[in-house]
Amino acid sequence: MKRHIVLIGLPGSGKSTVGKMVAERLHTGFVDIDSILTRKEGKPIPMIFAEKGEPAFRDMERKEVEAALANQPAVVVPGGGWAAQRGQLDGARARGYFVYLKARAEVAAGRAEGSGTRPVLMGDDPVERMRALYTERDPYYAKADATVLTEAKPLDKVADEVTRLAQTNAGW
Repeated sequence: MKRHIVLIGLPGSGKSTVGKMVAERLHTGFVDIDSILTRKEGKPIPMIFAEKGEPAFRDMERKEVEAALANQPAVVVPGGGWAAQRGQLDGARARGYFVYLKARAEVAAGRAEGSGTRPVLMGDDPVERMRALYTERDPYYAKADATVLTEAKPLDKVADEVTRLAQTNAGW
């Protein structure tokens, strides 16, 4: 039985880019939760955070992930904080195969910084903020079914690894 491929990890770990590549290789859908929320709310994620607060955003995110997992198996990419919310991984484990795209905080911050779309990195020192996120979230991410290191290889090679994992362990 096919399960969803759910990519988790820090902002800047490559989830969206790798997710699109994996979906193409598996000939399946790609569901980017942040894009859905941006479209539904009609504003970027930082503005949703600023206007509604993180708890409201996390609730919207949780509902969208649940909706995605209720549909046909696809590659699903929630925001970096979704998996670090208590119970999210455990609640979705039966429907998803979780792959942690792991990068050091400094590498992820460098990739994420230029976009200006990550509210959790706003502030004076994005690298220090990313280190704090890594410390806080890594224990949750480590509960994934598999971990793929992303920083020492091109993202197409990361996508190759995730695709192989999906084919070997998630019924693809």
